[in-house]
Amino acid sequence: MTINNDTLYSMAQVDVSAGPVRLDVPDTGGRYYVLQLVDAWTDNFAYVGKRATGTGPGTFLLVAPGWDGNAPEGSTVIRFPTDVASIVGRWAVDGPDDLPAVHALQDATTLTPLADRPAAGVPPVPGSGDEALDFWERYRVWSRRFPPAERDRDRQARFAPLGVAGDAPVHDADEAVQRALRDGYARGRAVVEGTLRSGSSPVVNGWHLTFHAFDYNADFFEVGTRDDPSFVIADPEQRVVERAAAALGGLWGNHAYEAAYVMTYVDDQGEPLTGERTYTLTLAPPPPVDGFWSLTMYDVPHYFLVPNEIDRYSIGDRTPGLSLDAAGGVTITMSQARPDEVANWLPAPAGAFRPVLRMYVPRPAVLDGTYELPPVVRVR
Repeated sequence: MTINNDTLYSMAQVDVSAGPVRLDVPDTGGRYYVLQLVDAWTDNFAYVGKRATGTGPGTFLLVAPGWDGNAPEGSTVIRFPTDVASIVGRWAVDGPDDLPAVHALQDATTLTPLADRPAAGVPPVPGSGDEALDFWERYRVWSRRFPPAERDRDRQARFAPLGVAGDAPVHDADEAVQRALRDGYARGRAVVEGTLRSGSSPVVNGWHLTFHAFDYNADFFEVGTRDDPSFVIADPEQRVVERAAAALGGLWGNHAYEAAYVMTYVDDQGEPLTGERTYTLTLAPPPPVDGFWSLTMYDVPHYFLVPNEIDRYSIGDRTPGLSLDAAGGVTITMSQARPDEVANWLPAPAGAFRPVLRMYVPRPAVLDGTYELPPVVRVR
């Protein structure tokens, strides 16, 4: 997962097996934020925040899959697909001076269990040191405790002959079955790693448009999500592989209608980007968004933020002093060498780099391709 300096994160692991949990959010005064709710199978099943529910105060009742109680007046019910889920919060922050304000909003965001008994939790799975068998044992235990969507249960049942859908630990299976499990683990990992390397996202002017990498939720649409075929991977085989690739490459990516991410490794001549050269990216007009946009610099192959003399790691519509043309467009310079004008300079490392453009709450023109990003142009 490539970190950013656009937002601060809040993380919570929530278990509703003992009863509902109340989520209270403060008035953010128009500030962008999102609380992304992700179930045990990494489905994005609900969103709370500026796009989904506004920026005023709110109360949400988080409940188990089979809950049939009465919600308190003024609260919005969010039904979990599995008893446990993660809440991944992102809060827009405008530099160090803005941190106290964001911290206060984070502190005012609360989770309150309404039950007076402990939750069941996630079953512990002792490890044996055998990476493959330990993986399948975790799958056996956790997939039984947190069942998948109904459409995937026949697929899960097909694993029964291998012992990963039953009561007995896989470590107790006979040697032939254990060999098959190790072989399946190795082959499956190779497929997933290959998917990460090759990618399935379209490329336009050198930009990888990863708008549908997290569209594997086909069943659970609570507040803030879109039950829209264009944001659901229809092919069941592709859906499983994309889910696994997302888990290996970086958990908890948003649907593109919440935050769209694109990245490039090459210039307008198809050559790898390097800080030894100077490039420009002209966004005329800038990305159409209802949140905000930013371009962040990362080195390659580690994808770290790049230390630089002006302490600038990203540039976007919130960058102080950004220079625009008469029509409101912006030209960003990317290089290691300091240019004469630094207002629109995004410093690069000495070697290879990859810029990532993030568009928070993109408008339809971004998602349908009407808004097309130009290539990164090599100047010298």
